[in-house]
Amino acid sequence: MVKRASCDPALVEDVIVGCVSQNGAQAGNIGRNIVLASHLPESVPGTSVDRQCGSSQQAIHFAAQAVMSGVQDIVIAAGVENMSQVPIGSNVIDSFKAGRGGPLSKTLKSKYGKRLAERGLKSFSQFEGAEILAEKYGLTKEELDSFALASHVKAARAAKEGKFKAEILPLMGIDKKGQPVEHAEDEGVRTNASIEAMSKLKPLKGEGKGLVSAATSSQICDGAAAILICNEAGLKKLGVKPRAKIISLALAGTDPVTMLAGPIPATETALQKVGLTIGDIGLYEVNEAFAPVPLSWAKALGANKELLNVNGGAMALGHPLGGTGAKIMTTLLYEMERRGTKFGLQAICEGGGTANATIIELCQPSSKL
Repeated sequence: MVKRASCDPALVEDVIVGCVSQNGAQAGNIGRNIVLASHLPESVPGTSVDRQCGSSQQAIHFAAQAVMSGVQDIVIAAGVENMSQVPIGSNVIDSFKAGRGGPLSKTLKSKYGKRLAERGLKSFSQFEGAEILAEKYGLTKEELDSFALASHVKAARAAKEGKFKAEILPLMGIDKKGQPVEHAEDEGVRTNASIEAMSKLKPLKGEGKGLVSAATSSQICDGAAAILICNEAGLKKLGVKPRAKIISLALAGTDPVTMLAGPIPATETALQKVGLTIGDIGLYEVNEAFAPVPLSWAKALGANKELLNVNGGAMALGHPLGGTGAKIMTTLLYEMERRGTKFGLQAICEGGGTANATIIELCQPSSKL
């Protein structure tokens, strides 16, 4: 990214990296370790942030706040999750096995224990949260399956049309035979996905009572993304023009039992802050943690589903937790440039019932990017 922007690496004033499972290979301040492993000079600091699935969107917010305040002029906001090596929840599971306790205190359990028991739960569950959303907004399994199928269809079409090529940095790896292989496309997209195959999958909720299945859930994957964020002074230092302007940042805290409804109030706040309506937004990226999340969001806000995740989402392309916020903002920006869309909005649900929402406004794309 730094090379694409023709940026002098020494001008970067901070690197803020979102990451959820900060243990093992991702422990010890992965933000700083990324800097030290790169061609950036060691004078560039780095830090890590955890706002669960919205970690790198929060990194974007922190970077934007830094340059808006003038404390810094050039900041990299990024995110990463190596889910094949550091599985989801491993930081909690590993610590519990080692006798170091868990994140749910007695006070927290007593506060929400009754609500959890009513749902037959001993702890907070994103799977159950997805079911609650589906129930609240009257979503059917057929609707969820159809939306998941559309995600694969849209992602496959976008890949075939080469829409992802400019935003993907190809990396060299080793195949199962030990031979060098270039990794340059998302692996989760199923070109042969069908409603028939999806309907045969068992619900994630026991006894066949649930609506959400593996098909209507985000895919586990490895991934990383980064965005360069500057103010006017930073742009002058780099000698580049901006591609988009961040115009609204918003957060929400909601019921942690339902957990996944946060994008709705976060979006409402983001729109209100800049005097826009949902009808003013030309494209939306709402993370497909589970199909009920973007569908309930669209239903609650009256959003046009034809403008929602137009190149597919996490059910087809994967959800690398801490990397997703920066990843889908990159996809949003490229599609806004292709369409000439003035305003784009992004929102992500997060563990614990929080959410981030961000609105960006398209500028003239830089000739150097």
